[in-house]
Amino acid sequence: MGFIDWIRLIAGCMFLICGLVIFFTEIFGLFHFRYVLNRMHAAAMGDTLGIGSCLVGLIIFSGLNFTSLKLLLIIIFLWFASPVSSHVLSRLEISTNENLEEHCTIYPDLETLEAEEKGGAL
Repeated sequence: MGFIDWIRLIAGCMFLICGLVIFFTEIFGLFHFRYVLNRMHAAAMGDTLGIGSCLVGLIIFSGLNFTSLKLLLIIIFLWFASPVSSHVLSRLEISTNENLEEHCTIYPDLETLEAEEKGGAL
């Protein structure tokens, strides 16, 4: 193996290990958080960053060929699709959850939020 092959091996392994660490963090977040929106955030971040990091590692292992282009297109698709689908699901959860006040503070308008930040009342 030449020097360049060792560099590719080390860089590819680092990206794959980073992706696995992100996946394990995602799994911990899914089982640790209690509220569905917190779990959804952990899952969406893990999907976007974990899969992207693992696929970049595979691109480095593969070299410059048609397979690398396919993997890059998968990364681009996932980076657009995962956040959009998570956003749509979270909007559905907020609009249909009857017990939302138990989990977070709901402000009726922006003026109430600004007044509370300043410490004053309306």
